[in-house]
Amino acid sequence: MINLKNKTALVTGGTRGIGKACVEYFAKAGADVAFTYNSNAALAKEICDEWKDVCNIKSYKVNLLNEDEIKSAVDDAINDFGKIDILVNNAGIWKHGKLDEMTLEQWKETIDVNLTAAFLFTKFVSPFMKKNKFGRIINITSTAGQRGEPEYSHYAASKGGLTAFTKSVAVELGPFNITVNNVAPGWVKTDMTSHVFENPGQEKEIIAEIPLRKVATAGDIAGAVLFLASGLASHITASTISVNGGSVR
Repeated sequence: MINLKNKTALVTGGTRGIGKACVEYFAKAGADVAFTYNSNAALAKEICDEWKDVCNIKSYKVNLLNEDEIKSAVDDAINDFGKIDILVNNAGIWKHGKLDEMTLEQWKETIDVNLTAAFLFTKFVSPFMKKNKFGRIINITSTAGQRGEPEYSHYAASKGGLTAFTKSVAVELGPFNITVNNVAPGWVKTDMTSHVFENPGQEKEIIAEIPLRKVATAGDIAGAVLFLASGLASHITASTISVNGGSVR
């Protein structure tokens, strides 16, 4: 039922975890796919090679701390694909930081990568969506932005800020037939969290706190993203889909 043929999606951070799963799901749904990566050109090429016979796909190297590189990536994607119908602000970092030990540089890095970069991608993509009177913007937030997360206050603040940004921009862009929504994962098994799940005892504790008694896969999150990008969600905006197995209600 979900068919994204003739749509173009731009996914930030598309080589690993949730971003990679989004690239896969969009390709399978018939969309053309642009995605960004930070440093691993070889992995980006592997993904392009994997899906090049299924859809038009291209990767763009972007430093998320650099406004000029973000703008150039958006402009290049528009030139290469002709339009961007769907934007997924997925790229992010999750680094430990106790409040009294965290440096200002650590705080700024997380805020800039997780929140400011999403603002910039949205800023540069939205004029093209407004011109076309169509757009789907999906931001990957977190349960940390909903309930807080001790020793990760910078991360929680960045995701809480992204949630508020989503609600604000959804109202601003709604008259142009552009929806803006969040997908808020709880625990997900990805490269970013692999060190946590290497400890069987810790994994058991985490699972015990999840009503569905399992940890999400990257595909679980990408499924919600795909839904919000589809026509099935055309009257949903300024909303959050929580994909956490019931751990945050």
